[in-house]
Amino acid sequence: MLYKFKSSVTGDLIMLDPHGRQVLEIIGKAPGPQGIVLPEQMPAALAALERAVAADEAQRQAVDTTEDDDRAPPPTPVSLKQRTVPFVDMLKRCAQADVPIVWGV
Repeated sequence: MLYKFKSSVTGDLIMLDPHGRQVLEIIGKAPGPQGIVLPEQMPAALAALERAVAADEAQRQAVDTTEDDDRAPPPTPVSLKQRTVPFVDMLKRCAQADVPIVWGV
């Protein structure tokens, strides 16, 4: 499944199921086939994403410091911060314009 987030002030944002589901769970929304983020919910959603990104970055930092061998490190997967940047931008722009974000409609 794909999540296609839409608003009247931004372009559509498409996320694969696991990543869209993760973002929705972080902001406290049920990851169902349809939904809405109202403008009054956006500040809390932004704060929740910032906390989750900070926790993810701290965890990544802890893992990086524990690896101390001579082998080449494995490829680094895409971080939560990288995955959420487009959604954070969408939230900020929609909050400023006072318009909702919807998906599945």
